[in-house]
Amino acid sequence: MQGSALTPARIDLAYVALGTVFVFFGLASCVIAGIRKRGEVRVLVWLGIWSGMYGASLLLRTPTVQQVFPLWVQACAPFTFNAIRYLLIVAAMLVWSELTLGTMRRLTHFMAALGAVLALAGIGWFLFHGLDDTLLPYNNFLAVCAVISLAAIVVVPRLSTRFLAFPNRILTLGTLIFTADALFRNVWGWLRLPHIDLPLLDEVAFACFLFSFAYVAAQKVFANERRLLAIENELDVARQIQASILPASVPEVEHLRIAALYQPMTAVGGDFYDFLRIDARHTGFLMADVAGHGVPAALIAAMLKVAMQSVLPCANAPAEVMQGLNRILSGQLHGQFVTAAYLWLDLEKRIGLYSAAGHPPLLRWRAGSLERIECNGLLFGLMPEFDYPVCALDLNAGDRFLLYTDGLMEPENATGESFGDRALEHVLRNHRALTPAELLNELLAAIRHWQPTLATQQDDITLVAVDVL
Repeated sequence: MQGSALTPARIDLAYVALGTVFVFFGLASCVIAGIRKRGEVRVLVWLGIWSGMYGASLLLRTPTVQQVFPLWVQACAPFTFNAIRYLLIVAAMLVWSELTLGTMRRLTHFMAALGAVLALAGIGWFLFHGLDDTLLPYNNFLAVCAVISLAAIVVVPRLSTRFLAFPNRILTLGTLIFTADALFRNVWGWLRLPHIDLPLLDEVAFACFLFSFAYVAAQKVFANERRLLAIENELDVARQIQASILPASVPEVEHLRIAALYQPMTAVGGDFYDFLRIDARHTGFLMADVAGHGVPAALIAAMLKVAMQSVLPCANAPAEVMQGLNRILSGQLHGQFVTAAYLWLDLEKRIGLYSAAGHPPLLRWRAGSLERIECNGLLFGLMPEFDYPVCALDLNAGDRFLLYTDGLMEPENATGESFGDRALEHVLRNHRALTPAELLNELLAAIRHWQPTLATQQDDITLVAVDVL
């Protein structure tokens, strides 16, 4: 008698232990997903919800646990248990959708939606009529159909290669164990065969299925982590290469004070600038902006660095510089475009020459007023041969020139207003006494102040300021 009396208690204890493990596993999965905050951890969220719901259902149906709860919790237990039974198929299908591809992924979404409709109907029926199993056979039928479909995909190599993101033998084994148990339980019940008491069989089968799933989900997350790490390493190399193609310092030129600032939107950017210093009194300033961002734009910026070597002999002729760069790049851009501007300063003759290709205007601050100098031709990449216009500028002591890319003008404030010409002129007017380097830092600070606190940079920003002394 004593041994037989202890058997139910041991079974209850086993249910409590398994339920606790499932709930803990579910919470841990959700916490990990919350910490990582990446798209690929969505599978951990659904896996955690699925496991936590199943564990909660085990605990709710265990008398030992029910007696511990307050009376109001015990009163809600039947409703909660009923809701979980209906919603388990929804969570399971959402987990599967993260590991399936193509048609099978769409099928899992459809089954999840159908399960959600059945769950709402079943829960509503329970609330109004107090019957918890009226629609449960339909829910079970949907679960059996889902299990058979997924088992077929997992077992058949041709299907698993086509429809599974991560085909895996452990997942195959766990799915087969769970499928066999589900078919046994449901088919046995439908055929109304004599009941066979096999305690914990369902729970052990589910545990095999769940943990095989967790193994594959972890593989998916870690595979993405390895891929992201590889990308980060490649970006780091790209960042170093891009840093090497940009000038390490500004040139020393008589009667000029020069500063440059480069702020890419991502790890690498599509803006480029360079100096063509011929001697202590003659220098060219080139700025370019490649359409797009990231590595593709950075590769074209690197091509600009190479192309610059071919135009060094004509550095004093902006039209020839622009024509040469356009000719070299036109066959290499593959549908992308580049804006550029080139300013040549001759301190011996006190003149400047300026030409541009679809670039924002050159700004000159002189005697308390801001002048916008536009001398634009076609963007690089539209036509291999194009004659770029050139405008001549006289140089006076106190002149301040500013070359920039459109990332300076585009940032928006909380009302959607762009930084634009007015805000830029305000900064230039109120900080006339600053050195070029200080002015560029002030411009960057003004942009950050202009944008909302949590706003991210939307484009590369490059600035070159030149003061004529």
